[in-house]
Amino acid sequence: MTVPTRTTVLTHRLTAPNPGPMTLDGTNSWLVGATGQEDAVVVDPGPADRGHLAALAAAGRTVLTLVTHRHGDHTEAVDDFHALTGAPVRAFLPQFCRGAGPLRDGETVEAAGTRIRVLHTPGHTSDSACFHLPDDAPLAEDPGAAGPAAPGAAADGAGPGSVLTGDTVLGRGTTVLDHPDGTLGDYLRSLHRLAVLGGALVLPGHAGVRENLEELCQELVEHRMERLAEIREAVRALGRGATLEAITARVYGDVPQHVHPAARLSVGAQLAYLGF
Repeated sequence: MTVPTRTTVLTHRLTAPNPGPMTLDGTNSWLVGATGQEDAVVVDPGPADRGHLAALAAAGRTVLTLVTHRHGDHTEAVDDFHALTGAPVRAFLPQFCRGAGPLRDGETVEAAGTRIRVLHTPGHTSDSACFHLPDDAPLAEDPGAAGPAAPGAAADGAGPGSVLTGDTVLGRGTTVLDHPDGTLGDYLRSLHRLAVLGGALVLPGHAGVRENLEELCQELVEHRMERLAEIREAVRALGRGATLEAITARVYGDVPQHVHPAARLSVGAQLAYLGF
């Protein structure tokens, strides 16, 4: 059985066996809990893979499951994992909640010896959420010498903690805007909101941990501005009557064809943002 990997003082990661063009290395499920705690909060149970769910359940006593957004690679296992653990499930959308009410923007969830601040960050989807762990900290560089950083090392304001970003901020590349449910205006506002958290560690829904959330959000905003300029140029060159497919082919000509359906969603979101 695959064992979750410790990633920060308060988190472990277990990547589901569903790699692909849209999921990268696979969908990350996260376990959150203070050192020495048997209890754990699971963020995104992932796809309905029996081995993946068994490994999550075996890693600790799940007391709560949180969902970052509605996409199936993050939510398919909600019912199976709820049945396996009995733990309540909370998401922004009521249809994914089990035994508890929907999440509320700005609330603080206290469970498994941790504080989890809920942030509504629409853009990838309208229900996308991020979870800020203000008391988290990176692992010590030399665990053999001093062990991991002390639990609660960031609780006194010594650091910005970490943020579980779902698909809002990925471990590599840029996310798809699932238009029309996801919009560019919402996404840019969400990036600006996350940037306020400064140099927090990024714990994404796909790929590996990244450093400095503020810098990464700034890079993503700059990338979107560059794409908007490319789309304006494509509309100028092809004419306002150009199809979504034609604009996508021109702007994303260097992207493999099998990714174009997803790219078209983002292009649609950007065209709507520009008023075309």
